[in-house]
Amino acid sequence: MRPIALEDILGGDRYASHRDAIRRRVIAHKQTRRVAVGDRMTVLFEGRATLWYQVQEMPWVERVTELDGIRQELAVYNELLPGPSDLSSTLLLAIDDERRVREELQRLIGIDRHVGLELGDGARIAGVFEGGRQTDEKLSTVQYVRFPLDPTLRARIATGGPLTLVVDHPQYQVRALFPEPVRASVAADLANPAAADRALREVRDGN
Repeated sequence: MRPIALEDILGGDRYASHRDAIRRRVIAHKQTRRVAVGDRMTVLFEGRATLWYQVQEMPWVERVTELDGIRQELAVYNELLPGPSDLSSTLLLAIDDERRVREELQRLIGIDRHVGLELGDGARIAGVFEGGRQTDEKLSTVQYVRFPLDPTLRARIATGGPLTLVVDHPQYQVRALFPEPVRASVAADLANPAAADRALREVRDGN
């Protein structure tokens, strides 16, 4: 998947005039990239369109206009793009009861050893969590998770078949089948690199 480049980014005035429409399109696109895993976890499979929006939105919110600042955002978010041999995702933990956030997060410490992607034949790919986002006492509500793929696994996902996210933590055990639009979108990225470019254009330009 090609890195997001400076020429992919809209100028401030143009973005401001189209921001509401772009936001509607990216929300719709994320519906084809997100899997709900039980009642307190969602996993968003990242691609050029989802991360382009982050790069585009952050400078607008923070009023960054210097090219060096935008380049810094590009460097940060391009690191989250999937590579040629993995899927990249952002895992979000949401605890509705604010009074119990700390307690519930502590119960989920160690989650990095208990998330996997299961193929239709039962083969499982263990998620690899980015380091530094949890300790023995604290757990961030945002985690970055990659699922490494050898060429055989990559080809099998690209050509179809069910996918399931599996969490087998002692305090949280859930199986979540990918909705078909999500499975198809993730498979398309692996089958055809141009799919990610097309998704970015659809979100950014509406065509």
